[in-house]
Amino acid sequence: MTETLDNIDLQILRTLQKNAKLTTKELADAVNLTATPVFERQKRLERKGYIKKYVAVLDPEKLNQGLLVFCKVKLKQINHEIANSFTRRIMRMPEVIECYNTSGQYDYLLKVRAADMKQYQEFVLNKLGEIDSLASLESAFVMSEVKQGYAINV
Repeated sequence: MTETLDNIDLQILRTLQKNAKLTTKELADAVNLTATPVFERQKRLERKGYIKKYVAVLDPEKLNQGLLVFCKVKLKQINHEIANSFTRRIMRMPEVIECYNTSGQYDYLLKVRAADMKQYQEFVLNKLGEIDSLASLESAFVMSEVKQGYAINV
């Protein structure tokens, strides 16, 4: 059963999505409450799984990971064993920063970061290319990031 969040809970979530580094006092000021109830609400939201984790958003260009590629993967056939084997391998590939099981022409959509085209080619040949169940892949190279967001509209 899904718990109903009140306006203050939603305001806390919206505020934290903008800046998760706020102190409890700063968060309390932002939602017009005192620190103790805000601290208790935030802990409850964490405990209930509304807040999964706190992360730092890094600049890929500064870290020599400027090439962003969406890679559509089709498997030769798919069943639980093949899907589990594929996802276990993908989980061990640091180049893959996101992976989605999709419907339609392709089975998976991978979001891949690399330093450059050569590094991406090595990733395709030496990592993806070694997966026996792989039937085909199609790469879409990002020319510019128009909108990038992490916030959920709550």
